[in-house]
Amino acid sequence: MKSVIKETRDRMQKTFDAFDANVVTVRTGRANPAVLNRIQVEYYGTKMPLNQVANVSSPDPRTLLITPFDKSVINEIERAIRESDLGFNPNNQGDAVFITVPPLNDERRQELVKAVKHMAEEARVALRNIRRDANHHLAEMERENELTEDDLRLGESEVQKLIDEFSDKIDERVKAKEADILEV
Repeated sequence: MKSVIKETRDRMQKTFDAFDANVVTVRTGRANPAVLNRIQVEYYGTKMPLNQVANVSSPDPRTLLITPFDKSVINEIERAIRESDLGFNPNNQGDAVFITVPPLNDERRQELVKAVKHMAEEARVALRNIRRDANHHLAEMERENELTEDDLRLGESEVQKLIDEFSDKIDERVKAKEADILEV
């Protein structure tokens, strides 16, 4: 039973980590280098993540600075950012790319909040699927007389505690991101 609970905790943690990584990429009013994590740049015929071909930093709250490791890829970086769905207009300075992050309007802020809530619901569905798998596994163990009925109930309650814990973490993350997005 302990192995099932541990495996369930690990799977739920991975689900939360994936959710958290997705939420970080949602744009807020401030310049955040993590927003560019999803950008793929064509580099010698191969698509590579932007952070593997350039250093991304934020020198001030409204600017992103992208300094490529290899200056020959600067036009590809600029093209990848323009073609992304982020709505940024990169400014090529020869040896670096600057992006001025425009302030968000109210309508766009509401769309982003909706997107974060949708991501949260997808994560909650994944957590419920993990709970279902764990409870099924525990029931199998009880059928094969590896667990008593009391141990089965105890295991199911442990799994429920895990889902409550991770759901609360997701809710906290959503509230924090929502506050970030709506901050003017």
